[in-house]
Amino acid sequence: MTASDVVGDLPHQAVVERVVDTRLPTRHGTFRAVGYLDRTGTEQVALVYGDIAELGTLTRVHSECLTGDVFGSTHCECGDQLAVALDRIVEEGSGVLVYVQGHEGRGIGLLAKLKAMRLQDEGLDTVDANVALGLPVDARDYHAAAGILTDLGVRSVRLLSNNPAKVEQLTRYGIRISERIPLLVPPNPENLRYLRTKAERMAHLLPHLDQALTAR
Repeated sequence: MTASDVVGDLPHQAVVERVVDTRLPTRHGTFRAVGYLDRTGTEQVALVYGDIAELGTLTRVHSECLTGDVFGSTHCECGDQLAVALDRIVEEGSGVLVYVQGHEGRGIGLLAKLKAMRLQDEGLDTVDANVALGLPVDARDYHAAAGILTDLGVRSVRLLSNNPAKVEQLTRYGIRISERIPLLVPPNPENLRYLRTKAERMAHLLPHLDQALTAR
């Protein structure tokens, strides 16, 4: 075991326990669904497509978002990003999508997220809404995601992400980022302000917003 395999006193392998590995046909393609328990007892899952390589694996680490991923909310871009990421992995011929539960509302939970959305309708942006509730702007941790990738034999990834904080955390937890690939989806009138706030106040890399604003 090398120093890069350890975070604090915990090796990555101790962060998650693999529980099940099964075939999962989807509208995007047929994946392997690999289920885990993390050290908090939270159930996690990775969708694996094709024969993944140890280095340079096309990877999406996707935060749970019930409203966007399941209900198709246009308040955020999460559902669109999830679909695009799965399609890109299938087009690539191999890759991994880690779906991180416990990340709802950037880690504040579903009910708190709904309260924050109500505050946004009343005029606050997504950062100030969380602060007004006495909650962190972003409480997500990617230790379990790094543990899952390590368990799958992935050592470096081409990461589908616009979020530098995700890159930083995965790197800190021993996953090398060989390339960051933008995951840009067209904004809509409901989420444009939300996305601008993420770009301006949370350093998300969203250059396509300038074009969207010009077109308005």
